[in-house]
Amino acid sequence: MKTMAKVTVVGLGPGAWSGLPLGTYTILEEQQRTGGAVYFRTERHPVVDDLRQKGIVFAALDHFYEQAENFTDVYQRITEHLLKEALEKSHIVYAVPGHPGVAETTVQNLRRQGKAAGVEVVIGPGHSFLDDLLVAVGVDPADGMLLLDGTSLLPRQLNPSLHTVIMQVYSQDVASDIKLTLMEQYSDEYEVTVVRAIGVPGEEKVVTVPLYELDRLDFIDHLTSLYVPKTEEEAVVNRQLWKFVEIIKALRDPDTGCPWDLKQTHQSLRKYLLEEAYEAADAIDQDDPYALADELGDVLLQIVLHAQIGAEEGTFDIYEVIRSVSDKMIRRHPHVFGGGMEADTAEAVVANWAEIKAQEKEEKGEVPQSILDDVPRSLPAVTAALKLQKKAAKVGFDWDDIHDVYSKVKEEINELQETTDKSDEFGDVLFAMINLARFLDLDPEEALAGTNRKFRDRFQYIEARLREQGKSPEDSTLEEMDRLWNEAKNR
Repeated sequence: MKTMAKVTVVGLGPGAWSGLPLGTYTILEEQQRTGGAVYFRTERHPVVDDLRQKGIVFAALDHFYEQAENFTDVYQRITEHLLKEALEKSHIVYAVPGHPGVAETTVQNLRRQGKAAGVEVVIGPGHSFLDDLLVAVGVDPADGMLLLDGTSLLPRQLNPSLHTVIMQVYSQDVASDIKLTLMEQYSDEYEVTVVRAIGVPGEEKVVTVPLYELDRLDFIDHLTSLYVPKTEEEAVVNRQLWKFVEIIKALRDPDTGCPWDLKQTHQSLRKYLLEEAYEAADAIDQDDPYALADELGDVLLQIVLHAQIGAEEGTFDIYEVIRSVSDKMIRRHPHVFGGGMEADTAEAVVANWAEIKAQEKEEKGEVPQSILDDVPRSLPAVTAALKLQKKAAKVGFDWDDIHDVYSKVKEEINELQETTDKSDEFGDVLFAMINLARFLDLDPEEALAGTNRKFRDRFQYIEARLREQGKSPEDSTLEEMDRLWNEAKNR
């Protein structure tokens, strides 16, 4: 039976000679004595000069960092090189900074790819920088800790309620990227601790600075890591979705919750959901981004409150809500997420959306009895009328010419004048006017909202001008108000 080729991976410790594991030195020395090959991922490590002085000969792989555009490619090329060398030489030793099992992508690559390549990967001794760093900042990892890679840091990885150590802060450029990512969660003044060459006498630096100064430190290099302390500060924690979910859960606690919140059901909250949506729409109309942020928070409150009620009933929770809509967005955007469809225009996206939605309903066994079934009966009347007309128009039930629509509007107005059933005929007038808006490519809801804003602005002008005169609309004549109305129109 043929013996597999082998890579023995050892760690060089955090940097000081005193931190080099005895087992690592023994393996390196034995490999040297038997004429075996030794590779260092990098020679940029404080203990390397000590090993040279003791006669350890090795090949450094730093040149790979100059041959690729990103770290992922660098580490893959190093992995492929090591596997090739192991197959040719039967056994090699590969040394990495710190501990082989901590923050070493090449080691993880070797473990994943070694077996298929016919190479056994053995993990040897090491001493992680993490041990010394945690001692330096006074943190017990059992208190809850995140360990993240600074070269690929994502906002979704952060959790301010946990101590966070960010490794691989290789340069000021990397530190700048880290700073910007952290600022999505933490304030500019939030204090973080920068740790360089931990455990290396004469080179070690442990400096605490406000976050905004992180990338201004001139000593940042390949031996640098960052510690971000956990916090319960409201300004930080209250930005987290999980915290908001906890707040709503507390409001619904049967023993200590709020009596009003405890009383609510899906049905009782229905009107509030609609009201908050309309208030958010009003903030959009007012072009007020700060008001919009506030109103969207109120909409989110309704969503999370409904989700909490669902969780209590055992039907769904907030994570099911998020999963469902995430699945839907991916499924209905195949042109973005690789589903085989193309869509170069907004119109093509809408067409794809409708087709995929129809397929989904068919797969669920939902066979519509009418093309109008997709229009919810609870929609506001103007919006519902527009949607109903669009649905009917898609199958040819529509006017051919806009002049016919104008004629229909006039016809309905005449009928309104002549009938005693004013409510029914007035509805017909509105329906015809909405049809006209559709032909004019206008949104009737937006058009009417604009007129409402115009009326509000002009009438408030009348009130303001009357106040200047010590009067109010109640004790003014129609002629006075009409004159001021015309003033408002001509401003």
